Amino acid sequence: MFSPAIRKPHLLHRRDRDEASPSPPPPGPGNTPSTRGFAVPDRPATGTPAPWNSSSLLSRISTSKRADRAGDSDQIQPVHVAEFPQVVRNAQASLLKKNYYGKNMLAGGIDKDTSLAWMICGNELFIWSYLAAVAKDCLVLEVPSSLTGNKDTKPLSGIEWAVCITRWHSSDASQMSSGELLHRRSSTGAILCNKRTQAVAYWPDIYDENRSPILSSVGYGEESASDGASDCARFNSIIVAAVPGGVHECIAIASEPAGALWLFRCSPAGIHRRKVHKDTLGDSGADHSQKSNGGRSLAWLPNNVSSEAGDRMFFLLTNHEVQCWSISLLHDTNVKKLGSQEIIGTDGDVSIKKDIAGQKNIWLLDMQIDEHGKEFNILVATFCKDRVSGSNYTQYSLLTMLYKPNQKFPPEDSVVKIERFLEKKAPSQVIIPKARVEDEEVLFSMRLKTGGKPSGSVIILSGDGTATVAIYWRGSTKLYQFDLPWDAGKVLDASVIPSAEDRNEGAWVVLTEKAGVWAIPEKAVLVGGVEPPERSLSRKGSCNEAVAEEKRRTQGFNASIVPRRASSEAWGSGERQRPALTGIAQQAVVDEESEILLNRLFHDFVLSGAVNEALQKLRAAGAFEKEGEMNIFVRMSKSIVNTLAKHWTTTREAEFLASTIVASLVEKQQKHEKFLQFLVFSKCHDELASKQRAAMLTIMEHGEKLSGMIQLRELQNKLSQQYSSTHLSPQSKTQTSGALWNLIQLIGEKARRNTVLLMDRDNAEVFYSRVSDIEDLFYCLSHQLQYIINREEHPSVQIQRALELSNACNNLVRAALHFREEHKEWYPSPEGLITWNSHLTVRSGIWNLAVLIMELLSESGAAEMSVKSNLWFQLEGLTDILLEAYICLLTAKYERGEEHGSLVQEYCERRDELLGSLYNIAKQIVEAKYQESREGTDNLELKESIFREVTSPILATAKRYEGYQTLWQICYDLSDTGLLRSLMHDSVGPHGGFSFFVFKELINNRHYSKLLRLGEEFQEELASFLKDRSDLLWLHEICLSQFSSASETLHNYALLRGHEEDASLTTSRKPLSFAERRRLLYLSKIAAAAGKDISYEVKIARIEADMRILNLQSVQIKATKGLKSENPAVSHLGVLIKEEIVQNDPEYAQGKYTNKLLDPSELIEMCLKRDRELSLKAFEVFASTSSSFRSSNKGLLEACWMNAANQDDWVKLLQASTSEGWSDEVVQTSLQETILFNASRLCYSPDAVVYDGTFEDVLPVKKEDVYLRGLESKCFSVEEVLMQHKDFPDAGKLMMTAVIMGKELSYAAAEPVEMEP
Repeated sequence: MFSPAIRKPHLLHRRDRDEASPSPPPPGPGNTPSTRGFAVPDRPATGTPAPWNSSSLLSRISTSKRADRAGDSDQIQPVHVAEFPQVVRNAQASLLKKNYYGKNMLAGGIDKDTSLAWMICGNELFIWSYLAAVAKDCLVLEVPSSLTGNKDTKPLSGIEWAVCITRWHSSDASQMSSGELLHRRSSTGAILCNKRTQAVAYWPDIYDENRSPILSSVGYGEESASDGASDCARFNSIIVAAVPGGVHECIAIASEPAGALWLFRCSPAGIHRRKVHKDTLGDSGADHSQKSNGGRSLAWLPNNVSSEAGDRMFFLLTNHEVQCWSISLLHDTNVKKLGSQEIIGTDGDVSIKKDIAGQKNIWLLDMQIDEHGKEFNILVATFCKDRVSGSNYTQYSLLTMLYKPNQKFPPEDSVVKIERFLEKKAPSQVIIPKARVEDEEVLFSMRLKTGGKPSGSVIILSGDGTATVAIYWRGSTKLYQFDLPWDAGKVLDASVIPSAEDRNEGAWVVLTEKAGVWAIPEKAVLVGGVEPPERSLSRKGSCNEAVAEEKRRTQGFNASIVPRRASSEAWGSGERQRPALTGIAQQAVVDEESEILLNRLFHDFVLSGAVNEALQKLRAAGAFEKEGEMNIFVRMSKSIVNTLAKHWTTTREAEFLASTIVASLVEKQQKHEKFLQFLVFSKCHDELASKQRAAMLTIMEHGEKLSGMIQLRELQNKLSQQYSSTHLSPQSKTQTSGALWNLIQLIGEKARRNTVLLMDRDNAEVFYSRVSDIEDLFYCLSHQLQYIINREEHPSVQIQRALELSNACNNLVRAALHFREEHKEWYPSPEGLITWNSHLTVRSGIWNLAVLIMELLSESGAAEMSVKSNLWFQLEGLTDILLEAYICLLTAKYERGEEHGSLVQEYCERRDELLGSLYNIAKQIVEAKYQESREGTDNLELKESIFREVTSPILATAKRYEGYQTLWQICYDLSDTGLLRSLMHDSVGPHGGFSFFVFKELINNRHYSKLLRLGEEFQEELASFLKDRSDLLWLHEICLSQFSSASETLHNYALLRGHEEDASLTTSRKPLSFAERRRLLYLSKIAAAAGKDISYEVKIARIEADMRILNLQSVQIKATKGLKSENPAVSHLGVLIKEEIVQNDPEYAQGKYTNKLLDPSELIEMCLKRDRELSLKAFEVFASTSSSFRSSNKGLLEACWMNAANQDDWVKLLQASTSEGWSDEVVQTSLQETILFNASRLCYSPDAVVYDGTFEDVLPVKKEDVYLRGLESKCFSVEEVLMQHKDFPDAGKLMMTAVIMGKELSYAAAEPVEMEP
């Protein structure tokens, strides 16, 4: 009665037809009745149109507006989901023919968890899946006569039957959802209960061929109420749960109106029944009338909220409270009461306050718990009296309570009162403020359902067949009453369409008595909902209909439709009160006008070929203002490729439907091609391609996806013909066999569940219509592939199904890429644009399928090699399209400047894994073909020919996507250096390309000779690769006769001081010994002499200096490579660890310097801290360094002179010479033994060996020499340094005499260093 208004023109056309041709009266009892012509008196004249007046259903009004652009009326009308199975129709017709229908021998319901609908007609129970648009598989179970009762007993009404269904499988919601989407049968149990007689029948597996039920006789020694004389002994509610670990075993709990609880333990061995509690209401003085309606409803707490695995909690709603119970599903099935909480009490903050003015009685009618176990919804009816008029009325309200998780309950015998386990979420939500007074039978027949869309809505079912959706939205309560006219019968039950992804909220769905299953769209409730009227929730009218209609609310939905009170005047007139347009609404109007203009211009172009200044008109209308999916050109293109054909119906034959799909896709392609021509001729293409490139790309991608969809349909037709030729009954096998068909069914079913308006369409029809959402195919491959290809099946079956899916993906994507290539002139500039085949969903789907194929191919003996070869070929195609997608995405990210390091790593890992798997299987194929082709003897040429033929596609793919490991492996296995060199020339990529990879592999395998031979052809590449490998670079330079470069390389390599200096690609090389360094320096000298460039003499001199330095070093000390100094002088010095210096250092014994190379400055400082002999070695170090080092370390040099002076007792020497009267010869002899004399002779004598300059340039001997050289502003002299010594005032003359003597005397240089053999 509270149905939404629809567009007036549709009703006018319909009303005109009805007036011109009135509907015929229902047939008489003697005539053969139509299965769709039931007549029920006093049916309302408004509501949902009848679905059975034509084969295509009136829900599909075949007007151009509905076909091209769905209006508001499409979205606010209920949608026909599924027709009854034919066996149910036949049973209904038979029941009516026998005149049993008047005895209400008809009952039905929907099981939310399994998505199965059931119906009882006479003595038969029908069970089928209501989610299929055409229910093909319907189970028929015989209802035992012991449950139907005697002929003399009162006929049973529909609400006196209860059917509970449970599946024996994993409780994982995602697994259940995916299995149901494919409509696969899984073992399912069912319990049928006669609420009046308490008789129970149990089917352990309804899909078992032996469907004999297990019966429960009433009593088993307990109290019996099978006579049906007392309403207190019937069942009000029953719930069922599977026993964990049991085989087809479950328990059922039923409640009586008097409060007693019964437990049924059902198993294939039998049904065990016992009363677990006699009176849940207690003896609180309640009269019989209150007790007769005590136990109202039962509800399980969801598994994820229960505290213990083997225990389940359930709640019982009584006439005034909610009771919490616990049951152990294992072993003894113990049931105990945990606690209770008043719902009707004196505290209005925590419950419904009673005994207030005007309130006579309160009934708790029904209770539901949401899927998360957080909210308890209770339907409440309150009997009130108007104190002004004195009239009585009933108020209906909804109370929402919040459950406290992890609630701790005290023991049953505890005297401690439990705290409340429910809290009020909000004040009670009034559904109907003033309704007619109903008797208790009507009230207690009402049922509550929760969990549907819109979020927070509930649906209330009354016993006389109405369903009302209630929601609190935008500050007020709204009601939407689903009520079918046209003698459609009652609403038997309601449920929620399970979501295809997470099984959370879905659209409301109702099971009718004669019209099948219908869904209520979310917008129908929000837009078509009305404010609570003053009338009942049942079919009976209101007792206050004379009350004036309240002011209509102006709060609309999308600024177009205003909610109103339910009335026939409002329904018939179709008047709407439009609110003031907001900014968003004004923009919506502009967009709608632009879209209408574009449709008209395109229509004119199709008819006449003229564009009629379309660009100027569309630009003025603001058609180019929005980007992306909101662009009207994109929306127009999407509507073209996604249009549902008007003449597709679920009642057609499969062959007709298949041909219609093909014709519709071709028609869409032609129309989309025409739309592209319109864009080009009207110059809109140039505007979009230059300013809105993303929008233009989306339009072109619609053409790609359409081409792919057509190719996919052709493949399916081909597969159908193959199945037809291999099965005796193609009609039964063609459409239900094959992985591709299952994939299409899965995607179509998900789309139907997520879009209620598609529920009356076939799955294949939905799939092939939603062209723009073709990514859903790859999403299913990514997330639900395990349900299409069961890994428990035979390997050959798995390979066949994988072959089918991979072929479909290859054909689809390649058709799309072929369209892109053919129309490349029409595409916008691609810089920074990401194509649809590069999206994560597509890449993940292809990768997941490829991984499964690699697993199947790697299993030994999975199938014949010919079958494996076909699957290998498909894997090669998947590899190509997947890697191409990665390349396009990486290019776009690089052009955008976005981070793509992780994507590059993912690409490389997947590329190498795919190519590696392809190559491994290719070698197996080569071996199999070779064994078939050879004639007894080995023929290596034949084997090589087969190898080249089989691996040629892998070679091309690896070359295209830089799969260097595969390229190397192929060349290595063929021993084909010519192919290797050719690939090295062709594959020039980043980081050196394939050439660098080959060089690295040769070094890792220690094939140095092959590396150097390749260097003759790839000179620059190898030189660049070996720039950090001095140990090999000099060999390459010698081979190229680049002797000067080789000398420099050898010299630097000999003086390397650490591993970081030489980024060696091998980790097994040992550090250079001193003997090896001397040999390298000798080779460097030879190479320099052979090169004879301009500065070769300087190079030789430097090399000889370093060779003299190495002569001071110990060959026994094991030194490690160190860091190359930034100072050139230090690099020439190399390693200056002298045996005398290090071994005489106390820290040498501790191992501090045995593996450490010291800088010259560190070595000199070490000398300064030790004895007189080491102090002289410091000057030797300075003499072997460059002038730049001496200049930059003047302070250290001055410290060396001070240290040299400290080595002798100059005052004692002066006193001895004076007291003993030494002659000049004795004094000279004594001074020659001092460190100052030897240091001066080492640094300043005419024959002093000083590399790179002299000490005079840094530290002259005398003070006057500084002024003579003009160095007064740059340095001191030795004399000035010694003047700071403590003994200089007394023995300064003697000290300077020793220095001058050393400078003037000749210094015999050491003999040249002989190189070790």
